[in-house]
Amino acid sequence: MKQYEAVIKVMEENEGFATLGYLNQNIFKIKNCEWKTKTPFASIRRIVQDSSFFFKIKPGLWALKSYKNKLPFNISTEISVKQRQEFDHTYYQGLLVEIGNLKKYQTFVSNQDKNKTFLNGKLKEITTIENIYQFSYDYIVKRAQAIDVVWFNNRKLPDSLFEIEHSTDFLNSLLKFIELQDFYVKFFIIADERKKSEYNSKISSNTFESIKKRIEFVTYERVSKWHTSMSELASIEGKIL
Repeated sequence: MKQYEAVIKVMEENEGFATLGYLNQNIFKIKNCEWKTKTPFASIRRIVQDSSFFFKIKPGLWALKSYKNKLPFNISTEISVKQRQEFDHTYYQGLLVEIGNLKKYQTFVSNQDKNKTFLNGKLKEITTIENIYQFSYDYIVKRAQAIDVVWFNNRKLPDSLFEIEHSTDFLNSLLKFIELQDFYVKFFIIADERKKSEYNSKISSNTFESIKKRIEFVTYERVSKWHTSMSELASIEGKIL
């Protein structure tokens, strides 16, 4: 089997689409395909860019052209702008959860999002904890419970907090971070590169002086690359261990 045929096979077995991370972790399970190259992951990235067979849905997510009219509703390109924003929000939540899982954190998503669809499943199916840990006072835990994605360390304390911003103005996310500033945690705002100037305007307010140096603005593209890189590492470790 040729390499591009192996990529097609993995996608066909996954309803016609896959993230680069999914491909990285599943492509080498196909026994009758040889990857005689020192850079197999680069080969996968090159293969999916062949417009004869594949097309890009969003950063890190590719599909088969032959499945274009058969993709799950949330993957389809034929949906409204509002639906696209909702599904994009859930998509990046899911990528962050999977990254956290690969990094051996315990992962949690806000209660209102648990049943939302991520690719061909639900967000709650990939998180490792259903209920948030009671790591502090009730009002603080309640605030943390509304954050899009939380990574907990092995002591059941929050390590990293992620808020994904599509259409809102960052204020609600930043106020959540303010409530948790006394904890030794990392804060991340995830948004489109085009919203960076708006973010800079909001974070410059004196209200957020105490946390602005602790927050990192991360673009969707970087999240996608982070997810891909972590899956490459997991695939390599799987072959060694």
